Amino acid sequence: MPIQLEHANITVADAKATAQQLCQLFDWTVRWEGASLDDGYSVHVGSKDSYLALYSPKGVTTGQATRYVHAAGLNHVGLIVDDLDAMEARVKAAGYEPHSHADYEPGRRFYFDGPGGVEYELVRYD
Repeated sequence: MPIQLEHANITVADAKATAQQLCQLFDWTVRWEGASLDDGYSVHVGSKDSYLALYSPKGVTTGQATRYVHAAGLNHVGLIVDDLDAMEARVKAAGYEPHSHADYEPGRRFYFDGPGGVEYELVRYD
């Protein structure tokens, strides 16, 4: 069996709110939620095969690291979609601004800064 990514764990200020927005945007479901590490709270949101573990620490988070310059930092989450144009319309309708559109071999993509301050790349392979 090939190795497959099951989940990524991301710290966000409000795991419940971020999960709710991702469910609306991507038609995902909450797989699990509850108390977690150091009195924090986690919500696992995604599909039956993979998910994002959204973690909110107890108390206030301390800002956001600049993308693409911190070792081991999260730059973006890439997601494959069936209809890139429809997803772009959905992203805009949710109040997010798509950017960095590109056509490349073998597909097309765009990015947006989404729920929880996380950047997402949506890609459609031809």
